[in-house]
Amino acid sequence: MEKWKQEFKQGSKAYRFLELANPDSNGYSNAISVDKFVGNNSDLKFGNGANWARGSSKIARTFNLEFIKSEDVGQPTIALKLNGYKKTIDTNTQNIRKDIVNEISKKRCIILGTNRSADKKIEVDHKDGRKDDSRVMNTKTQKVEDFQPLTKPANDAKRQFCKECKETNLRYDAKKYMGYTVSFTQGDINYTDELGCNGCFWYDPIAFRQELQINN
Repeated sequence: MEKWKQEFKQGSKAYRFLELANPDSNGYSNAISVDKFVGNNSDLKFGNGANWARGSSKIARTFNLEFIKSEDVGQPTIALKLNGYKKTIDTNTQNIRKDIVNEISKKRCIILGTNRSADKKIEVDHKDGRKDDSRVMNTKTQKVEDFQPLTKPANDAKRQFCKECKETNLRYDAKKYMGYTVSFTQGDINYTDELGCNGCFWYDPIAFRQELQINN
């Protein structure tokens, strides 16, 4: 059985694209035109942010995914190509670039509103609690906006909720546990590789609250 068939959920958008691409044992494929996204695969057509193939998606974390662009105005994507498997990410290192640490650690905790003091150290938290995005885990390509300031109690709580999500694939329900008017700003209770952590309260509490204000 091909390696990717063991790693992706059968029937998911990524799985169906991989069926079309049929990558070899090293993760390489021919270019797959978006014209093939028809019939049962019509939902593979991109929405905002590349949808199921966005940079934080499982397929983009597993393969070197190339977007082939048209030369037309706006440069729409006309094909996708797989350029091999990515190297395994060593998430045990969890390195964060020094300039990012320096900037984030000076800010107030986005949950408790407190800043750094003798007994309340601000920790630099990976927004994506699964820590499996190769770009974010690489100090050369990570960005300030990939992280957020949390006190240790807040970060410990988030870490536990992210662990439970990873074990059950059920996301944190902000309506149930914190009394917000919505549970998620994107998606539902079920974690999907296509959406990732987007829309979860703990992924970005500031963005979560701002979204509520916009919609109210």
